[in-house]
Amino acid sequence: MNRIPLPARVFAATAASAAAVAMLLSAPALAAVTAEEAARLKTTLTPLGAERGANKDGSIPAWDGGMTKAPAGFKAGDARPDPFPGEKPLYSISAKNMAQYESRLSDGVKALMKKYPDFRIEVYPTHRTAAAPQWVYDNTFKNATRAKLVDNGHGTEGAYGGTPFPIPKDGYEVFQNHRLAWTGTYIQAPVRVWVVTADGKRAMASGGTQSFRKQFYDPEGSLEKFDGYYQLGKFAVSEPGSKTGEAILAHDNLNASNPRGLWQYLVGQRRVRKAPSVAYDTPDSVTSGIGLFDEAFNLFGPIDKHTLKLVGKRELYIPYNNNRAASAKVADLVTPGTLNPSLVRWELHRVWEVEATLAEGKRHVVPKRKYYIDEDSWQIILFDGWDAKGDLWRTNYTLTLLAPDIPALVGNMYWGGYDLQTGAYYLNMASNELPSQYKVVAPLPRSFFSPEELANEGAR
Repeated sequence: MNRIPLPARVFAATAASAAAVAMLLSAPALAAVTAEEAARLKTTLTPLGAERGANKDGSIPAWDGGMTKAPAGFKAGDARPDPFPGEKPLYSISAKNMAQYESRLSDGVKALMKKYPDFRIEVYPTHRTAAAPQWVYDNTFKNATRAKLVDNGHGTEGAYGGTPFPIPKDGYEVFQNHRLAWTGTYIQAPVRVWVVTADGKRAMASGGTQSFRKQFYDPEGSLEKFDGYYQLGKFAVSEPGSKTGEAILAHDNLNASNPRGLWQYLVGQRRVRKAPSVAYDTPDSVTSGIGLFDEAFNLFGPIDKHTLKLVGKRELYIPYNNNRAASAKVADLVTPGTLNPSLVRWELHRVWEVEATLAEGKRHVVPKRKYYIDEDSWQIILFDGWDAKGDLWRTNYTLTLLAPDIPALVGNMYWGGYDLQTGAYYLNMASNELPSQYKVVAPLPRSFFSPEELANEGAR
């Protein structure tokens, strides 16, 4: 038998491994789907790529266009009313009966039920209210056959003004869909951040104004004119007094290879400084350190310390259509242990499950996470995180605000997280008891989101 000399065998194995790795890395750069597949967006799939039909037992209904009509008399900035005020829960799930529903519960929700005997989820009839303007649907159809992943799956090219990968093939495409989910173009909202300690004490960690310029969704823009910065965001702090004047500014680029802009204005230093640490597993100062920066908005900044695996689609109980919670009094909603179960609406929906595991050679305090992304809105609704010992540590959520006036289902407000080990939790970007809610505004100029303007605001 002929034997290959050891060095040659090692070289061959190394070459084969390198080729395999190269194939894995280059695979995401392929276009998402064929024209034939994209045609399903006008038949069996919704315009954004969800399954149009109902599930087998009808507990998840067919999508009929979502909710696109603003309430009578609605004015921008008004608190949006509960769209289903007369509905009662179909049933409640708690530690006592969760075994009956286990396949439709996330690990984090089950952990909350075990930790807090009074915690329960109130399950209401499912309403597939998510919607977007027709021009977003039209752009999504175009993106389906022209968008492709770049930067080892952490960037996108060939997409504008709509979901980039409405028929996803892997977890990286699903995450790009979340980053580019439709929630409006120019938005402002007064917000507060509430934290609750393990002994049940509630405090306001910070408050101020959150502003967004989502220029990927500028209806006057185009793929040809788009510069890659899909979102500019600014949080200007106005309370408590000790933090007044602080601010965080972020310029998020569609491609990981292009620089992400991050700046902070700290009153004590009286200057704007770059803030590269506002990322990954750095404790989030806005939430008094209970949350991590890459947990903000359920995904904030790069996630290249993890590899992403698309597990598939499943039916899951998730918070949905929570306008009633968004209008509740803070003392009624933000209660000891958990958010008040009687004010949070849960529904059964189909979600994409994506598992994130620590990449080789990387470090992160949360080496494993499971994300659940709503099929209708492409937003992360729940995700869980495990520590280095393999113990479930964190569970995060967004309540989802229904804004038919935009129209959109909004997941970048009313989000937060539970630390299952310490017992602390928080609710972020909450406008409860404030004079205005998530509001569409006139176009905010790029200069409003510049470091220079941040310095000017701080000086005032």
